[in-house]
Amino acid sequence: MMLIANSEAWPGFQTSVDRLRAGERGPDPLVAGIARVEREATVRSVGYGGWPNMLGEMEFDAGVMDGGTRQVGAVGALRDVIPASAVALQVMRRLPHTLLTGDGARRFALECGFDVEPTLLEDSRRVWWARLEKELPPDDLAAFPNIPLAPLSRAITDPERVRDTTVFLGRDAGGDLHAATSTSGWAWKYPGRLGDSPVAGAGFYADSRFGAAACTHTGEMTVRCGTARSIVLALQLGKSLREAVDLAVADLAELRGGFLAGVVIHALDAHGNHEVVSFRCGPAIRYWYWDPSLSAPEERTARTV
Repeated sequence: MMLIANSEAWPGFQTSVDRLRAGERGPDPLVAGIARVEREATVRSVGYGGWPNMLGEMEFDAGVMDGGTRQVGAVGALRDVIPASAVALQVMRRLPHTLLTGDGARRFALECGFDVEPTLLEDSRRVWWARLEKELPPDDLAAFPNIPLAPLSRAITDPERVRDTTVFLGRDAGGDLHAATSTSGWAWKYPGRLGDSPVAGAGFYADSRFGAAACTHTGEMTVRCGTARSIVLALQLGKSLREAVDLAVADLAELRGGFLAGVVIHALDAHGNHEVVSFRCGPAIRYWYWDPSLSAPEERTARTV
């Protein structure tokens, strides 16, 4: 067994460890942990603690993949419902589809018994409106939201440089690999924006025969490169885990045009190896690691490339 997750996973990492130790299989132990992160208001990149889009609305993205079957469930731009990861799991379990977005994702969540909840913190609302007051001339502010939003997409930047995603990758007692992701997305994003978190092959991928990978930070880049799937494919073609991750990093480095920033890759292979690599992300990136040889989960430092 094994579990890795990014540093923001601390509210739920032990929950996933405990459920893996108890022999629970499938992606459920990962979703149980990531759901606790979504309800922790002090984690400012997911769930209650996240930042709104340009209209002051919370939109959640999440994805789940069972590496034993390669079944996928995901939701994008989900409003009023958390944990989004648990809704994504139900998409995988109940529907012939892999991804639901917007009103459809919300409708499905309610059909599954999830409750509508207030999801925008008052502090987040205050910061959002203060930034609009700073950026917009009085006439536009008075007419808001009935103004063009596209010009704001580059003027407004993240209040805490938040572009992170909570990612869990695990190997269960049966040897299967699984992935789960969740995020509130890029703060001040254009309404309806999807990053890589709900996109299988870009932000997450798991195949128990070879490996699993998940990405955080600039999802627009990993969508363009199909980063998570490319790592697992490289493993399938005989590359070592480090070689596979380094190939993915080299591919990201070749991107030209569009929005370019940093990416963190989390990956593991079917042999029990793991890699967490920080590409253009500045200060040292931390992550959580556990396997049964450890008495408690450890916080470790990612390799910088």
